[in-house]
Amino acid sequence: INFVWPTILLPMALFLDAMLAISKSYGLTAVVGGLMYGLLMYPANWPLLSAFHVPAEYNGVVMSLADIMGYQYVRTGTPEYIRMIEKGTLRTFGKDVVPVSAFFSGFVAMVMYFVWHFVGRWFSKDYHIDQV
Repeated sequence: INFVWPTILLPMALFLDAMLAISKSYGLTAVVGGLMYGLLMYPANWPLLSAFHVPAEYNGVVMSLADIMGYQYVRTGTPEYIRMIEKGTLRTFGKDVVPVSAFFSGFVAMVMYFVWHFVGRWFSKDYHIDQV
């Protein structure tokens, strides 16, 4: 089950466009706007996920819908979870995994902004006009 909707791209894209309109610099937009693009992904999901925090009775236990779907109900004591954590590299950060992954996604967004900017510049050149 995927809990990331296409709707969350709107606040991130609006911030990126506003950064380009204010700064008029591709470099500053890539660094600041790309970083904020990645950092806004986590809180942009909160309004959409808030509908799942209503109480529901499930097998005689009152839980939220998010718990029933398994989104917030993390079974950290199971052997499967322990094996997953032992294989991962984020276990060295302890409980602070969300900020690390948010800044990494911001860094990836910065790099991809530069990459696609240069790809667009390369494909938009008119090589055939010089031959005419």
